[in-house]
Formats: sequence, structure tokens, C-alpha cells
Amino acid sequence: MKIFKDRTSAGKLLAQHLKNTKADLVLAIPRGGVVVGAEIAKQLNLPLDVIITRKIGAPNQPELALGAIDPDGEVVWDDKLVMDVGVKTDQLKDTIRNELDELARRDEVYRQGKESLAVENKTIILVDDGIATGSTTLAAINYLKRHQVKRVILAVPVGSRESMDKIGREIGQMGKVIVLDTPDYFQAVGQFYQQFLPVSDEEVIQLLR
Repeated sequence: MKIFKDRTSAGKLLAQHLKNTKADLVLAIPRGGVVVGAEIAKQLNLPLDVIITRKIGAPNQPELALGAIDPDGEVVWDDKLVMDVGVKTDQLKDTIRNELDELARRDEVYRQGKESLAVENKTIILVDDGIATGSTTLAAINYLKRHQVKRVILAVPVGSRESMDKIGREIGQMGKVIVLDTPDYFQAVGQFYQQFLPVSDEEVIQLLR
């Protein structure tokens, strides 16, 4: 099991694995993914932008992601988990609305009036600081497919085996997955970092500058 010093050092390690990769843009999932993505963008001399997706938490258990929503308002559901929890997606309309509002707020705050970078027909390096359930990553991948990217290269320091298998199938022939570790025991992303401090909106804004 790998333990990373912090998100920046994880980004440096991923950049080494990506140094011969031809790409147009690094897209990071906020907030933690932006720290990793900024280091990759710096090392590879690529522009950095964000793709904001938000998980849809289970009632009374908001940390459990039943799905995730993308910037277009499209939701990707974990059908098995939705069934296991015994909830109907119609019951989550208020949660979806709240997450869409937060997504719009973050988009406005992070971009500071700038337009998002174009993704059509581009090779994208998609980055997060780790993947537990994979919901927000799958939402990002589906968004990029819908917006006709040429290729998606997912680069993450660590991911659960189950989620990485699912994501690998979703990316398929249109890209590839680079993950430095898929440990047998995976409880939370933070357990694989010595330092895993919360990332503020202000830090994200600074990194995007």
C-alpha cells in the first residue's frame, strides 16, 4: 500500500508516468484534485482547468454517493447502491437541486468570470486526488464524452479496485487509466496520505491562476 506525502507529491509522481503523454489540457475535479492537477499541469506545461461534479448523497447518509451530477445537470446513478439503500431517485430531487446550486456557485467562484477551456476534439488528462466510489469521476467522463473529447486519460494516485474496474470499462477504447495504487483495503482517500488537509475555494482560485 502506497502512502503519499501530500497531494502535491502525488501529482509529481503522476507527472512522471505522464511525461511521454501527448495531451492538450489537464482537467481537475475540485477541490482536492486541483492540487494534484496543478502539479501535473506545471510539470507537463499544460493549461489547467476544472470540471466540477457533485455527488448525490443518500438520505441520512450524505457521505454515501448514490450518484453524481455534472455541469450540464446530468446525473449518473449507481443503480446497485440506489437499490441497496432502497430509495427512489425521484425522492432525491431536492438533493439534486442543492448540489446543482453548489456546482454553479463553485463554477462562478473558481472561474472569476473566465470562460471554461474548450474540450471538443482535445486529449484530456482528468485528475482527482483519489477515487472511492467513482461517482464524481464517472459523471466527469460522461460529460466529456457528451462534449466530444478525442481522448480521456484518467490520472489518479489511488483508487478502490471496484471503482477503477468500473471506470476502466466506461473509458474503454477512448482513453486509458493511470492509477498508482489500487489497495485491497480501501475505506477513504485520506488514509493513503500523510497530510490530507481540506482544500479551500481560495486555494483552488490561486492554483487556477
